[in-house]
Parts: sequence; structure tokens; C-alpha cells
Amino acid sequence: MQRKSRILIDQSHSQAWTIDLELAAEMNPANPADASYANFKELAESAGFEVLAQTSGPIGESTLQGVDVLVLPHAASPEWEHTVGYGSPLLEKSEIAAIQAFVAAGGGLLVLGENEQAKYGNNFNELIADYGIKLTNETVQDPARNFKDVASWPKPEFPTLLLSDFRFMVHEVVLYRTGTLDLGTDFAGEVFLRTSESALPAQAAVAAATRVADGQVVVIADSDIFGDDSINDLDNSKLLLNILGFLALGSKQGTRDVAEVKRQLAENPAWTKLQASIETMRPMQNKDGAIEDASHHSQAASLLDQVIISIRALTPNFSHQTEYLTKVVKDLEAWRQGGFAKPDFYQSLELFRPDLMRSDDVQHLAVFSMYTQNGNPNRNLEALVTNTFWPAWLANKEKKYSNPAFIPIEFIGFTAGYDTNSAVFFPETVAVREVATYHWGGIFCDREAARFRKVVAGAKELLHLPLPVNAEELLADQLLAQETFVLWDLIHDRTHSRGDLPFDPFMIKQRMPFWMYALEELRCDLSTFRETLVLEAEGDRLAKYIRYAILFDRLFRFPITGDRTRNYDGLGGQIIFAHLHQAGALHWRDNRLTFEWDKVIDAVVELSNQVDALYHDGINRSRLAQWIAAYDFVKELVPPHPASNWAKGADQLPTAGELKEVVNLVLDDEFPLNVFYETLNRKLSDLVLSTKGITA
Repeated sequence: MQRKSRILIDQSHSQAWTIDLELAAEMNPANPADASYANFKELAESAGFEVLAQTSGPIGESTLQGVDVLVLPHAASPEWEHTVGYGSPLLEKSEIAAIQAFVAAGGGLLVLGENEQAKYGNNFNELIADYGIKLTNETVQDPARNFKDVASWPKPEFPTLLLSDFRFMVHEVVLYRTGTLDLGTDFAGEVFLRTSESALPAQAAVAAATRVADGQVVVIADSDIFGDDSINDLDNSKLLLNILGFLALGSKQGTRDVAEVKRQLAENPAWTKLQASIETMRPMQNKDGAIEDASHHSQAASLLDQVIISIRALTPNFSHQTEYLTKVVKDLEAWRQGGFAKPDFYQSLELFRPDLMRSDDVQHLAVFSMYTQNGNPNRNLEALVTNTFWPAWLANKEKKYSNPAFIPIEFIGFTAGYDTNSAVFFPETVAVREVATYHWGGIFCDREAARFRKVVAGAKELLHLPLPVNAEELLADQLLAQETFVLWDLIHDRTHSRGDLPFDPFMIKQRMPFWMYALEELRCDLSTFRETLVLEAEGDRLAKYIRYAILFDRLFRFPITGDRTRNYDGLGGQIIFAHLHQAGALHWRDNRLTFEWDKVIDAVVELSNQVDALYHDGINRSRLAQWIAAYDFVKELVPPHPASNWAKGADQLPTAGELKEVVNLVLDDEFPLNVFYETLNRKLSDLVLSTKGITA
């Protein structure tokens, strides 16, 4: 679990603002709100931050220990402002050095200046000069675009943003007798608030942000914007939360390190010999796992001897699997005795039960002849060591979202079949003589999280897409992304067997048009999206992250992952894109992608309602009629291929024959990529391919 980000607000350098209401009343008896940041503190704490005050002494390394964001409110000499603290408004050189080192190491710094900056006697400009920013002596006036017809209360504008989406859920903000910012040639960030064309000065920077080494800096030329008498005007409070989230990015990364476990396995000679033997045997096997060429049998027997020796040598490290590992050796021996015909791991598969040990950091060794989904289609002999990811919070969630077969796992070691796009480990992939009972399903949460982070980061850059801070957190933090994917998968997977017309396309073999699988996966994702609204109301910290993961994974990664042969996951992403575009929640203009975030949730819920209605009404339809209704639903969002047989209408389909006849008429790429995805695929396909064997 991540700790709360800690904000330290300086109150020791003659600040004109305090988070202490009693002090604010002493500073300004007539209007304490004009000296108070108490609402700032309350708002930040309600958003999950811890807020502390620096009330005395210099700012140094020890002061900043454990701090994530340092806030320097406007400071002034006593002749200009009623202030708090007994120190000078001047930061000492040692303090400036400590603050800059804090930022470089990942800290966030918020500096709040004022108009006529030079007269107040502080030296904020000395601190922020290294970031290419200077607070000026200007006072902005805007006779046209202002708040309550007061020219000195301008409403600034948001320019095009790239660094972070400071405009997330923010429509308008207001400043109060603000100054401006002078940005030097060495400024490497971006302006996120400018004065309007009607202002004097026009189009002047009033708020800017920059990244410095591992940290972030925001400077605003007005401190009243977040005072108690102003923070609730327009969307000022929402802007503050966006800023604080951005500033905390450098220090919010969680920790989960399985590197030592991986190292120990990689240095274990039994494991390396097991890997080498299996890889040498791989070219000898056919698609069913058999070794047909008798000339290879002698070498295969020797290699199998080493595989068995290695398994026995590794067994003490997996004592909870002794029964399974003993049986898998017998299955391997039976394979050899049967002349290396099609292998059969039915008996050992029945004993491989990671679902019975859902505890954090439990490793399992698996040796089977199997194919890997989205990876190797042949049932080659593979070896795999997994680590179960089952923290206490997840065990508690599983009590609510019961899913006894669900196993989130991490890669510790694997053979070449998993050096692919495969991110799941399912029992149905194993070579067996008859269908076995499927007790578990493994999801590699580390690989899925890492792929998501890498591909979405590439899409963000390509599409010039500023991300809301919570989405940025996902890209910055592997543990957070992994936790997010685990809870998403837990809820998603159980949804297959719930609702109208429930079915699990991976457990029940049904031959049907691939858009039916696309709609089923989409239905489960949309249901999960809706469930996050319930989770969020319950205070679940991961709910908001799951929504971004669903949106961005389905919009950016899935449509351009894999080929276009009945790519049902890709079609699900195409459907979401089209619906959001039609609803005005998503725009692609001038090669830039933007979201209208205040429309996104309602649009996704509406799409969920439409899919649910399709399922509900399908109860009264024949299977073929439901396929046709589903096709009509999809084609209203994603235009079919010009050569589509299905697009000609139901009266042109051989509906009088067997169902397989109409399925055979489905084109491999029945719903091609639109021009947006063609561009995305052209620019990001190499990046997607580079995630093939990624684990973290």
C-alpha cells in the first residue's frame, strides 16, 4: 500500500498566509479568510494528502526528510503585509540549496508569488531563477475577461498543454491582483495559465510548471487564488488538486522488488540446465508436442533425463508442490515410453493447484507441454516459475468479488514460449488426453502493467496528450499499475458468469462470429468501469486508476496489438473509441487527441447500458438473430469492411443452413482500423512489439 503524500507548507519566513485559523484571525481580524490557507489544508487532506506546517527554523535536509511537496506561500516584510512566523522573508542560501536538492531528488515545489513582487522583500526569484522563471512587478488588468466585473480579477486561459493536464475537470479559474512570470531562454517547462487577449499585459504567463531532474516545480504569480476567500471560486479548488498531484509524482512510487528471487533462480544450475534442455528439445516437437522424427529420440531421451534431474533438484525449493512435481516426472517418463507421441499431462495438471495457495510471494514451478496464448501456438515443453501476488488488501477484495480461480502472478523465470506476448497461464493450454477440470487461471499482472505503461507513454507522446495526474501516476509507478490491473482483472473475470446471457468464451468452446467475443470482453470491461464508481464511493483508492487503465489499454494498446485476424480485443477498443468520439467526449484534431473528461464517465456508462440492453434482449432471440443484432450494433459505431458479406444484410446470408456457414462468411478483418488507428499503428507498432517479453 502506498503511504500518503506529505505536503509541508512553510510558515516560518514571514508568510502572509497560515493554515492555522486562530493565527489568521490575529493577522487579519476583519477578514481572516484573506490570510488563511485552512481550506487549502482541508481540501488537500480530503484528497489523501498529509499536510504539515513548518512554523520555525530554517528549511534544510532534515526539514524536508519524508516530505513530498514543499509549498512556499507569498512572504513579505511587515510593512507590507500582516505575516506569520518570526523569520525573515528571505531564504538563506543554504535553504535555497536544500530546496533545490530536494526538487532534484524527486520532490515537488509550489511557489506562490504576488504582483509588485519586488517590494515585498522576499527572494523567491533567487530560488526559482535556476528553473528559468522570474516573478515580475506587473499587475494584470483585464476589462473584458474577469470575475464579477473587477478588472484586477482576471480569468486566465489554458493554452495547449503537454506536460500535465492541469485543466482536468477545470473550466475556469480566477486570479486576484496577479503578477506575471518572465520566462528565460533556459525555461524547459510549459505555461499552463496565460492572460487573455483583452488583458494588459496580453497573453502573459501567470502560472508555469517544469520538471527538474526527478522532481517538479510550479510557480504561480498570485497567492490569493488558494486563499480561503477565493479557493472555492470557479474551479480554483480543482486546479489546486491537479497541481498538488503533479508535484507529488516524483515521490509516490511504491516498492515491490522480486529481483532477488529472480537472481537466485537465474543462478541456480538446476534451473539453467532445465531451461537449456527444454530449449534444445523445442525444435524437435511438432505443433501437438510430439517428436515424430525417430532420429531425434535418442537425443530427446538424454535431454529428458536432464529435465527430470533438474526437476528433482528444484523440488526442495517448491516443497508445497512435491506431489505435483513427482507426478509430472511420471508424465514425462510416460511420454518417453510412449515413443514421444503426443504428450499427456492430465494427471499432473490435476495436481497443479496454485489456487489452493493464494498467499503473497508463494512461488510455483510448472513444467508442461503447452501452447501460450498470444504467444507460441504449439504445445512445446515449457518451464515456468511464477510468484503469486496476493497482498492482504486483495484477499479482502476477493471476499466481495468472489473468484476462487483467480491467480495474479509475476514472472520469475520462463522458457521461450513465454518470451512472447503471452500474459496468461491457463490450464486449458496444457496437452492432455481429455478436457480436465479447470481450477485456476493465472494473469501475469507484472507484464500487463509494464506493457500498459510503456505503450500508453508512447501514445501520450505521439498524440500530444496531456494526462490527468492520476493517469500519470499509473505510468510512473509499476506497483500501482500492477495493483490496478489485478483488481480490474478480478472484477472483469467474474463478470463473464454474471448478467444476461453469461458465458466465458475461454472456458466454453463456442464457434461464433468474433465480434461476439469482442462484445463479451467489452461488456465485462464496461461493467468493471461502472463498478469503480461504487468502489470510489466506498473510498477505494484504486477505483479511479482502474478507469484510466480500462480506457487507455483498450483505446491505445489492444487495437494495434496482434494481427487483424478476428482480433476481438482490438475491436472492443475500436468500439469504445467510436462511441466516445460520437458522444463528444474524445476529439482528434490537428494530430492531437483530447478528452472532455467531464463527459467521459457518462459516455462510458451509456455504452455499457447499450451493451447490456443488447444482451438483455438477446434472451428472446435465436442465436443467429442475436449475432445479427450484435453485428448491427457494432456497425453503427465501427464501419465494416467494404467487402463484407454480413454488411449486405441478413437476407443475403445463408440463414437456412447450418450456423457455421454464416460464420465462415465473416472476414478476418470484418471491422478494419479507422484512420486514427492506422496512424497509431504505423507510429507505435514497433513500440508494441518491443513489449513482447517485458516483465516490469
